[in-house]
Amino acid sequence: MAWLAPGLLMLGLLLSLPLTAALVRLGHRLSALDSAGATGHAKTLRAVPNIGGLAIVAAFVLPLAAALLVVSGVLPWSAESVWKGSGAFADRLSEGQRFGWLLVGAVTWLLLAGMVDDRRALGPVPKLVLQMVPALALAWLAEVRPLVGLDGHGPWGTVVSVTLGTLWMVAMANAMNFLDNMDGLAGGVGAIAASLFMAAAIVVEQWFVAGLFGLLAGSLIGFLAFNFLPSSGARIFMGDGGSQPLGLMLAALSLRLVFSDPSDPDYALGTRGYGALAPLIVLAVPLYDLVATSAIRIRQGRSPFVGDQQHLSHRLVQRGFSRRGSVMLIWALAAVVGVGGVSLGSLAPWQATLVGVQTLLALGVLAAAEGLFKS
Repeated sequence: MAWLAPGLLMLGLLLSLPLTAALVRLGHRLSALDSAGATGHAKTLRAVPNIGGLAIVAAFVLPLAAALLVVSGVLPWSAESVWKGSGAFADRLSEGQRFGWLLVGAVTWLLLAGMVDDRRALGPVPKLVLQMVPALALAWLAEVRPLVGLDGHGPWGTVVSVTLGTLWMVAMANAMNFLDNMDGLAGGVGAIAASLFMAAAIVVEQWFVAGLFGLLAGSLIGFLAFNFLPSSGARIFMGDGGSQPLGLMLAALSLRLVFSDPSDPDYALGTRGYGALAPLIVLAVPLYDLVATSAIRIRQGRSPFVGDQQHLSHRLVQRGFSRRGSVMLIWALAAVVGVGGVSLGSLAPWQATLVGVQTLLALGVLAAAEGLFKS
């Protein structure tokens, strides 16, 4: 079964590559190009299509929807014939049909909302409401939330758990949206996080989650071939139609991955309860950009929701880094910090504390390097 997630990564890649190439041409034909954004948004417009999110989402959603249809018996093939040799995956997929369909719906919802925003900029309140709807649906109806054990303490326990899950997914949708400000940045950080989560899921044999992370990583890598590799600059952007679903997928799937199991002393990712904090560390870099950029705007008396050229990557460029160098530095930091996060639940308290300190120090060094303390 260890082959399944890498195999789905390749499937995501093979779907994303031609889809992205086709959208480059279609975007120019339809003039679906980089847009100015909300009133007051300061950015340099480029004649580049911003509909790449459609390729990322399609390469993820289409295989997932097809698998769900097979398992449910809608398609003419039986689950046994299609998933022969992958029984554990088929079983988990069957059990997770509610989650799977809700995830398909939630991702599609944010894709469409983001593509509308890319064409006719939405205000911050409508945009936030549109993010809350799918996040709340996943947290409430599919139990995509932390601290599910609180449900046993009455309605308020469920409310707390649902609220935390919803806020986590909305925060990540916005974090990846904020991070999507330079060629290859959001796609690369997303691919790194998805790959780390996929590896963790493989280790503990959570094949369903591992496969979905593999699909996501592959779809992002295929997109990056057109968004980062061209030396002349990106040929396509993911737009809000890609960055918001990307954040939601990373957040939702990370909540489905069990990072610690106190009931199993042999659990590969550990038995410590603080292992549940692993997603915060793996995704620390986009969260840092969200918090730091918002703080800068508020300090300047501006709305944190109105875009500008003061993101982490921009500030690194202002400090002397090239644009590609800035992106690759952030990629490297995301990988280094993320590796420590994955193993959090298997560490003794003092070791976990060191990982937390290491993460804070790494972000502190980054803050100093980009001049955050001097702004």
